[in-house]
Amino acid sequence: MIKYNLKCKNKHEFESWFSDSKEFEKLKKKGLVECIFCKSNLIEKSIMSPRVLSKDEKEKTEKPLKHLNKVKKELLKIQKFVEKNFKYVGKDFSREVRKVYYDKKGDKNIYGQVTAKEEEELRDEGIEISSIPWFDKKEN
Repeated sequence: MIKYNLKCKNKHEFESWFSDSKEFEKLKKKGLVECIFCKSNLIEKSIMSPRVLSKDEKEKTEKPLKHLNKVKKELLKIQKFVEKNFKYVGKDFSREVRKVYYDKKGDKNIYGQVTAKEEEELRDEGIEISSIPWFDKKEN
């Protein structure tokens, strides 16, 4: 795990954890890293100093990592279930979920992608949606 100090285009600073530097770059490229204050996805790493762990700190870190791996396995099971039992509608998710909500038409078991703005609009309309972390199968 690696912690980065991040800064958005509006100069908000915050920190976030990633499994490694490649994961940060991949998520950033897909626009999935966003500012916790203004939701901007134009994010850069800030200056930070490296952290060297003592033996005790390393042991304390390994236990949460094992737990994190267990959580990731559970999330992968959920992902597999969703992929098997739900229809992927991609970036049309907000449109498709509205069909289900308002017209009671279409496949009720759908999944896809929404922007932060689309997600906010859906919630404003009273449409409850859930979000789960999604893993690239190539990494697993």
